[in-house]
Amino acid sequence: MTDKKDDVYGDHISNKFNDELLDLKSEFLKMGGMVESQVERAIHALVENDGHLADEVRVGDKKVDRMEMDIDEEATLIIARRQPTARDLRLVISVIKMVADLERVGDEAKKIAKFAIKLSEEGQAPRGYVEVRHIGDHVLSMLRDALDAFARLDSEQALRIMKEDKRVDEEYQAATRSLLTFMMEDTRNISRCMSVMWVLRALERVGDHACNIAENVIFMVKGEDVRHTPVEEAEKVVGR
Repeated sequence: MTDKKDDVYGDHISNKFNDELLDLKSEFLKMGGMVESQVERAIHALVENDGHLADEVRVGDKKVDRMEMDIDEEATLIIARRQPTARDLRLVISVIKMVADLERVGDEAKKIAKFAIKLSEEGQAPRGYVEVRHIGDHVLSMLRDALDAFARLDSEQALRIMKEDKRVDEEYQAATRSLLTFMMEDTRNISRCMSVMWVLRALERVGDHACNIAENVIFMVKGEDVRHTPVEEAEKVVGR
């Protein structure tokens, strides 16, 4: 449910200021869509053994880095020119933090792409692709929902994403245990299975960054920092 009292960033006397804040939100969401696509394409490249697609993802990371720098500059200029306060300041500060998380998601996509290229040259690993698909779908859903929570300033949806992070951690641990058992039973495929384990680690990190974005959405809406706090405490903040 969107927090209606806080869902408008276009009620300033200066129309130019309104436009700057809306542009900042729009550029952040555009970058979010870009990194989401990067992760999705990297997973597809790995599972389908598509080295060419993986190389496209690797090259595309430069565009993600450029978008991060542009948004940082835009946010810094808003602070310098407008000296925003309260809700507006929380928006700008949160975007600066969240754009760093998006850039790191892009880095994880690049890592997955590099392992996809490696495995396309060496031959696919005998295990782990089902887990990659499953955890990949899970963290992509979290990232998508986190961006949607930001767009709608929905603190309740952001809280649900925080709760999902624990499930991803459990799935990651189960997948790595399964792969380790397989490697101990068949040492011939250790190198390729290790590549898949690094991919699973990258996906788990994508979930962490989606959770970070969700925490910043709660800060934007409620004005309270819920980082490094138990989910139960975040529930109290969102329920106020």
